[in-house]
Formats: sequence, C-alpha cells, structure tokens
Amino acid sequence: MSATLTLAGLLLAQSAWFVDPSAIERTDVAYEAMAHGRTDAAITQLRDNAERDAATLINLGTAYARKGQRAEALECFNAAMAADRYELQLADGSWMDSRRAARIAAARLDRASTLASR
Repeated sequence: MSATLTLAGLLLAQSAWFVDPSAIERTDVAYEAMAHGRTDAAITQLRDNAERDAATLINLGTAYARKGQRAEALECFNAAMAADRYELQLADGSWMDSRRAARIAAARLDRASTLASR
C-alpha cells in the first residue's frame, strides 16, 4: 500500500506559484521520518504541527494509510483538498498542485481498500 501512496506523500517542500527557486519556502512535513519508514514518529510530528496546510495533511494521511487507518487517512486527504491551494514538490522532485495530490492520494486509498477487500 505504501508504494501506491508515495506519489502524493513524502512531500519535500511547499511553494507559492511562480516563485524564484531560491525563494521557495521549505516546511518540515516529516519527510525524513516517512522516507525511512518511521511512520509512528511521522504521525506524532505531523499531528503536533500547528500548521494544517495541505502538505502536512497529505503526509499525515499517507502515514495513517501506512498504518491501515483508512478513515483517518481519508479525513486528512479531504481536509487537504479543502485547504489553500499551492504547488508541492514531491519526493521525486516533480511539482504538483496540492489539491490534485490530495485527490490522487484519496483515490489510491479507495483503490487499495477495494483491492484489499476481495
């Protein structure tokens, strides 16, 4: 399951649209913990984060999904879809709209649970 959620999870940074790369604001969204499989540490770090921005919510949802906590994961992904929109840098270095990343994560969560129930 974690491989299917990697696209939307493990965010490295967040940025406003069309900014100079040297001006990109970096936010700690438990990337290191997530990348090294420390899911419980990531959940604690992300839950304690006062910011409830899309990057934090997507990674928290991804961490919950890794733990099999589907309802909590979906709640986070839905909140990320409703949060302010901006461009996210994904673990592979590509950039994606935050709401699109949240939608993809939620859809993959639905597909994974459907496949798991067969």
